[in-house]
Amino acid sequence: MLRILHGTNYDFIKFWRVMVALTVAFIVLGVGMVVQRFASGKAPVNYSIEFTGGTLMQVQFAQPPQGDELRAVISAAGYSSAELQQFGSPLEYTVRVRLGGEEAAVDSSRMQIQRALQAKYGNDGVTVRRGEFVGPRVGDELRRNALLAILISFAVTLIYLAVRFEWRFGVAAVAATAHDTITTIAFISVMHLEVSLTVVAAILTVIGYSLNDTIIIFDRVRENLRKQRRESLRDVLNRSINETLPRSIMTHATTLAATVALLLFAGEVIRPFSWVMTFGIVTGTFSSVYVAGALLLYIEYRWPRSDGENKGTSRALAEGRKQKDSGEMGGR
Repeated sequence: MLRILHGTNYDFIKFWRVMVALTVAFIVLGVGMVVQRFASGKAPVNYSIEFTGGTLMQVQFAQPPQGDELRAVISAAGYSSAELQQFGSPLEYTVRVRLGGEEAAVDSSRMQIQRALQAKYGNDGVTVRRGEFVGPRVGDELRRNALLAILISFAVTLIYLAVRFEWRFGVAAVAATAHDTITTIAFISVMHLEVSLTVVAAILTVIGYSLNDTIIIFDRVRENLRKQRRESLRDVLNRSINETLPRSIMTHATTLAATVALLLFAGEVIRPFSWVMTFGIVTGTFSSVYVAGALLLYIEYRWPRSDGENKGTSRALAEGRKQKDSGEMGGR
């Protein structure tokens, strides 16, 4: 069996303050970009047609069109607020029209745009490869259901952690999961990715992926605490992370290879999903160490256990507090 990074002794917890500062700065950047777009009159979140209601068309041209000319044709058809974006190659474009009317009006916009393009470029000069329309009522319902799915996933996570771990571990794991959700949303804001149902599915997948990684590390922490070794909790955390490091490297590398392959070769339609999944692997790994681990360390020192709860754990915590107090006395 292939063994990599076996027997390492890296001090991961040493850099937790720097890592927390970096992730807070990234979250602030994402929130700042949302506020900036809102202040400039733009949509703060780039919702897809699935959530806003409207028409989405993917058109292919025989010859690369001029962007200004193409926009003028669509504006002449009565849709000056339509969003035009190159889709992969210079021959393909997507046209998005967000409307607030009834579904019939949305459907008619697709036909009007198609007729205007064919009148300008000819029937053989332009091909509509994809056409979708969603009514505004359906879009609102999909948005509510997407938010509800995320909230339900958090509720199920809380129930699972309450059964699997004690409250100290559970709080740290939930905080790490919330961190991953917030940083992923900040990443979507920074990249200005289109938020569709596939992106919501990616966020839910990231939540489960991060939680699984955190639970594996916490399982090892719990096992090491029960061995009644005279180690501080900081040392137990570092040792547990090092012991699970080979498994983590293999899992993250194989998963990352799949998401990067999708990002590079799967095409524009699946690209937002691939971006979110790729970032989710990174932030999920990060939070398992520098959010869950660091928060568990703080909680254990802030609310120490009694000797009756767990002899091995209490001994490790006592040793950790003793080392901390000795360090403070020596520095005076």
